[in-house]
Amino acid sequence: MATPSGSWMQEFNEASKLGDEINGMINGKNSLPPSGPETQRHLSATRRKIAILRTKLDILQSLLTALPSKQPITGKEMNRLQDMLKNLSTKVNQMATTLNISSAANRENLLGPDKKTDDDVVNRASGLDNHGLVGFQRQIMKEQDEGLEKLEETVTSTKHIALAVNEELTLHTKLLDDLDEHVDVTNSRLQTVQRKLALLNKRTKGGCSCLILLVIAIVILIVVIRGLFKYL
Repeated sequence: MATPSGSWMQEFNEASKLGDEINGMINGKNSLPPSGPETQRHLSATRRKIAILRTKLDILQSLLTALPSKQPITGKEMNRLQDMLKNLSTKVNQMATTLNISSAANRENLLGPDKKTDDDVVNRASGLDNHGLVGFQRQIMKEQDEGLEKLEETVTSTKHIALAVNEELTLHTKLLDDLDEHVDVTNSRLQTVQRKLALLNKRTKGGCSCLILLVIAIVILIVVIRGLFKYL
């Protein structure tokens, strides 16, 4: 059966592994685009893991405080464990700071700087103790996640609208091309008929030729108009 100090070390090692995983996720952000849904999801997942790690550190601190009452332990060993926990906490704070700077840069790239929001955060955080600051930071991360989810929904909706508009424009372009082709064919037929009429006029040169030409012209005009209306 593991001793209380052994159980504490096991929990600490798990927290340390989680810290290494978070550090890898932060470094892996460099391979992602500067902004976009994929980058935002990556940042959100990293923030959630940081929040989980902070909770583990709070639990480790509580267990370490109660450790002397559960087993004999020297002051030197207590200081060593406390230093380990403090170093890991410092590492977590540094990672959180790096992530917050990166998130702020992405937000400014998308929406521009928001000085009012920064001032609000400072005002809301003033006067809070360490425990209150941890809870406040988790609330801020939750609000950021919700904002990023809404932004992703807006981007997705805009993409769908753009695709629909593109399909509509493609359809109209095809219809215009077909209409242009139909007009060219009709114009070619009309020119052929005009040449035949000119030839017929030269051959007849009689009084009825004008009437015949008029009738033929009217028929041609009706055929052309019907063809256009049928297409439209």
